[in-house]
Amino acid sequence: MTSPFIPTYGPVPPGPLAGPLQLLPVNAEVVAVHTATGAHVGSLKKVGGVWKFKAMGYGADGGMEPGHGPLTDQHNMAFAAPDAAEVSARLLGALAGESGAGS
Repeated sequence: MTSPFIPTYGPVPPGPLAGPLQLLPVNAEVVAVHTATGAHVGSLKKVGGVWKFKAMGYGADGGMEPGHGPLTDQHNMAFAAPDAAEVSARLLGALAGESGAGS
């Protein structure tokens, strides 16, 4: 039995990120990106007609740290649309060092 997906906002536990990533719409131009276990790792923001990933980390005190977190190196990766399968494959693939995961 799988646990229900519950989004959380705080430091991401060490270790590999649980995929697939989940997308939660915030508004017409922002989609929150969470791991399969609920940890918030960033957002997709529509900028000039292009969806860009904005990495998000959290400090030990729980405060948000834009541009940080486990997907820092993928900050500003561009996407044509907020497609959960593509976002998950490219972001997690880039984290794993797979070729072809670039923006």
